[in-house]
Amino acid sequence: TLIDSSASILQSFEAAFTKSGVTAQKPFTQEVIGPPLMPTLRTLSGSDDPELLQTLAAAFKAEYDTHAYQAATVFAGIESFLKRLQQHGLQMYIATNKRILPTSKIMQHLQWAQYFQGVYALDYFTPPVASKKDMVRNIMALHGLTPEATLFVGDRIEDGLAAEGNGLDFAMVTWGYLDDTQGEMAEHWQHFSTPAALADRVLAEAS
Repeated sequence: TLIDSSASILQSFEAAFTKSGVTAQKPFTQEVIGPPLMPTLRTLSGSDDPELLQTLAAAFKAEYDTHAYQAATVFAGIESFLKRLQQHGLQMYIATNKRILPTSKIMQHLQWAQYFQGVYALDYFTPPVASKKDMVRNIMALHGLTPEATLFVGDRIEDGLAAEGNGLDFAMVTWGYLDDTQGEMAEHWQHFSTPAALADRVLAEAS
């Protein structure tokens, strides 16, 4: 929703399979970006072999965590979006399927710590949470967030379901990795095509 990770992620998948000597069963395309790492590796390899998947995961992490994460780019309009919401005193949190280590490195690389009150990933928690719905529930509990005062923003059906599972309003944005193949979009979900339009709506409702 905030950054285009495609170059760094696809680079890391390609390096992982090449270095591990494994032939991918599906092409490295935008469709593989978004879900957690292990399910994606199962899809790409066509295998459930734990040893093979761990080998691929280790190779992916080595590539991504060392330097590939820096290839991510910020979506147009996001910097001004973050500044507008920060200037109006809104609290912002990140809930991502990325691992917490590279997420923290990306945040440092982009110098974004000033914008967010918390940055969370599935493996931030011990033990790691099983789904984004559980992650959002934990974030709300940690920060005392109430459903009526919280908006979840995402670009996948999974994000909308995580919002629904926690009683949150949901804003689907279309500039990221919109994926409508995982289920039906709810009619009451809000839709936004630019960060500026989303900021306008958020600030109007917050005023």
